[in-house]
Amino acid sequence: MKKKLAMLLVFTVAISMLAACGSKSTDNKGTAEGVTAIEFWTANNPPQQAYWESLAKEYETVNPKIKINVSPMKETPSSEANIQSAIAGGSAPTLSENISRGFAAQLTNSKALVPLNTMAGWDDIIAGRKMTNTIESWKFSDDNQYVLPISSNAMLFGWRLDILKELGYNEPPKTYSEMLDVAKKLKVKYPDKYVWAKADLADPAAWKRWFDFFMLYNAASDGNKFIEGGKFVADDKAGIATLGLMDNLRKENSLLAENITDPFENGVGIFTDIGPWTLNYWAERFPELKYNETYTLAAPPVPDDVKVDHPKTFADTKGIVIYASAPKEKQEAAMEFMKWVYSDAKHDLQWFEKTNMPPARDDLSTNDVFKAFLDQNPALKKYAEAVPYAVPPMDNAKFNELQTFIGQEAVNPVVRGQIDPTTGWNNMKKAIEEALK
Repeated sequence: MKKKLAMLLVFTVAISMLAACGSKSTDNKGTAEGVTAIEFWTANNPPQQAYWESLAKEYETVNPKIKINVSPMKETPSSEANIQSAIAGGSAPTLSENISRGFAAQLTNSKALVPLNTMAGWDDIIAGRKMTNTIESWKFSDDNQYVLPISSNAMLFGWRLDILKELGYNEPPKTYSEMLDVAKKLKVKYPDKYVWAKADLADPAAWKRWFDFFMLYNAASDGNKFIEGGKFVADDKAGIATLGLMDNLRKENSLLAENITDPFENGVGIFTDIGPWTLNYWAERFPELKYNETYTLAAPPVPDDVKVDHPKTFADTKGIVIYASAPKEKQEAAMEFMKWVYSDAKHDLQWFEKTNMPPARDDLSTNDVFKAFLDQNPALKKYAEAVPYAVPPMDNAKFNELQTFIGQEAVNPVVRGQIDPTTGWNNMKKAIEEALK
């Protein structure tokens, strides 16, 4: 019996020694000793995933001490819900993309994100990527930067140039009075057409305000913040003017907030918000729409007394964050990877080519790296030029509730003619301030 126990003891020790040897050469995912493995969740979008997988593979040849495991984030029920669940369960990745500024505000409330500006390498990224102006509007109310924007879809308004020319305009209106003049001439020539035909104007859904109200408000206020921290700081004059434009278009019977199939494409409406992703869709579905022939792109119009060379607009944009739950060495490895990616403008060119989404750079329209691509895609050049003047979403965890009030209390009743712009603005302001208490 003693002999059997002795043999069993020797066998157990031998197995333990083998296991110990194995643990020195690999971690629980088979990563070699001395190599830091980080998990990177990308948007659940094949072009973006392929882009990051390619860069991760290339980076491992440059820095074999860091391994990037790339995988798409789940979107059921939503990517945000999956990230929150992973954080709560202790299984969050080291870093992820596809994070909006509003969602980041929710995560910062629970200290889930690393302030990127406190990490070594942050300043190198900002300087090397030429994004000093672009990143400024991403600063959070506590003066930290939690998100590195990847792309900046500076939203522009599309105009039916063919119809404008029939009305005597060779370029889009730049001011509210010019826009109302177009409205008057349009109704004389085409009684069944409208300047703005958009059913979303009567919909209170929070996200829809990014593509109507905030585009106009950012231009009218020259980028004045709407909410700062927990305080309502919006420009009253600019906000009332924005609602006033909608109301005046309604009075001219040139605003239609009803469901119409493809109103801009079919010429029922001659003005609408357009993101860069629309261009490929049009190329497939509406090949008759040709840039600078049938339609053109322009910054938002501004009130007559606002004098700016480059009107601000809304930036539909998301970026990369690093999670505070990741060990320090993994956070540092993630920053090293980001620094490498954005040290070479060619990596941003690859992103632009694969996704059609303009990289968040100040020099996008002037950097020679992008010249050939933009020369081949002149419509995208308009978006590139607007990147430094695009304002990201508010950094408030209650952004969804707050933006719903903009629709419910102001935009929706104004476009229906139920209240005047000043009353709508004051009702909205009261509701928002109450929610912020």
